[in-house]
Amino acid sequence: MPNNIPPVTASDPASAFQRLLTVLDTLRTQCPWDKKQTMETLRHLTIEETYELSDAILEGDLDEVKKELGDVMMHLVFYARIASETNDFTIIDVLNSVCDKLISRHPHIYGDVEVQDEHDVKRNWEQLKLKEGNKSVLSGVPAGLPSLVKASRIQEKARGVGFDWDNKEQVWEKVEEELQEFKDEYNVADGAEIDIEKAESEFGDLLFSLINYARFININPENALEKTNKKFIKRFQYLESKAKENGKALNDMTLAEMDIYWNEAKSLK
Repeated sequence: MPNNIPPVTASDPASAFQRLLTVLDTLRTQCPWDKKQTMETLRHLTIEETYELSDAILEGDLDEVKKELGDVMMHLVFYARIASETNDFTIIDVLNSVCDKLISRHPHIYGDVEVQDEHDVKRNWEQLKLKEGNKSVLSGVPAGLPSLVKASRIQEKARGVGFDWDNKEQVWEKVEEELQEFKDEYNVADGAEIDIEKAESEFGDLLFSLINYARFININPENALEKTNKKFIKRFQYLESKAKENGKALNDMTLAEMDIYWNEAKSLK
């Protein structure tokens, strides 16, 4: 006989969440795969699910966003279920903890603090974190973040305590300065040896300043770069398909020949 299956639908958030908890509890005790999982084995799967959610958001596929949100939520519940088995914490502890944190860090909503805009909110958030025991404003930036995302988070957190440029023109001047320093380091005379380590350092400074400028004009650099990645893939795959249709191999074509198909791809929506 099959196990008692929770109702197919739930009429309110609490019931829907309880259904997820019930399903996961059943899987954890009865499914061979689920029984073997640990926080460590789930970790890379959670990262994968998060990237899949990110892709769905960038594609604007809301049906897929809904599915991926469910996958991520299932993982969060799974971690709490594992922790409850060793009496470390439960899903109730997790939910109460985040609610307590949100209430504490929004004194302009749950207290008498006044703010003018979202910048004041971020500034208060970082100051409250320091009062809670964080040794540095930047200590909340995970070491394992991809470098592009990490640079954005570092800059946002520094801004939260007032360490920032006054306007975007100043930031662009910094971009131009870093670009010139990179050119000076890399564009040495023909035949001269390039100091790769110094050039790499200057290139890193240039990227950091560009990310900073993107922040000032409200562009998410991670989203911008990923959209360009997707655009390049789509155009390159068009180039490949057209070459194949015409019986040609890319490595036998000249760049001028490939550019014909590339420009066709650019003209397509």
